[in-house]
Amino acid sequence: MSPAEEEKSLPLPERWPRASKFALSACAAAVAELVTFPLDLTKTRLQVQGEAAVHRNGAGAGQAVPYRGMLRTAAGIVQEEGLRKLWQGATPAIYRHIVYSGVRMVAYEHLRDSVLGRSEDGSFPFWKAVVGGMSAGAIGQFFASPTDLVKVQMQMEGKRKLEGKPLRFRGVHHAFMKILSEGGIRGLWAGWVPNVQRAALVNMGDLTTYDSVKHFLLLNTPLVDNSVTHSVA
Repeated sequence: MSPAEEEKSLPLPERWPRASKFALSACAAAVAELVTFPLDLTKTRLQVQGEAAVHRNGAGAGQAVPYRGMLRTAAGIVQEEGLRKLWQGATPAIYRHIVYSGVRMVAYEHLRDSVLGRSEDGSFPFWKAVVGGMSAGAIGQFFASPTDLVKVQMQMEGKRKLEGKPLRFRGVHHAFMKILSEGGIRGLWAGWVPNVQRAALVNMGDLTTYDSVKHFLLLNTPLVDNSVTHSVA
């Protein structure tokens, strides 16, 4: 069998490991975002309704907000607006996580395997994991900055609605095009520096802890490299 035929016979994850990692990471992040989005929506609704009440009635308006607590806020949204409203605005959040999670995971594995390099025993030194995690998080957030900006702008539409102001965007695509027309390409990366710094610190703890614990388990326990070990890590 020729090398080309052998390559074609390999499973897709082995033929295109980086593309497979991106696709799997993006799918996992999208599912996680869909499951947890109602929590994010209720948190945002609690924040903006308090700000809107203060804006309308002054600092003493804290008692006038319609919802109290996460559960009562979620229940109020379902009763007054319908169950589907708990996922209103999920599209830009999913776009953001597809880009962010896919890029950061691929970047981390590339840095670990091809740039920083493993030790002779196959382990990945802690300091390299820190550097790789911070770098991967920063790279992922930089590429995801336009989708992150649109997500925040779409969430702020809820505040404008509570304040009685006209909405600025008709949807995700319209938001992208309006930001692009008003600020150009650079406008899509407005505020990227603090977001990149935050993502670098988050992934320093996230990816570093996960990868270090996983390799510790593989080297010091009977566990093998499978989904169980990944879940434990």
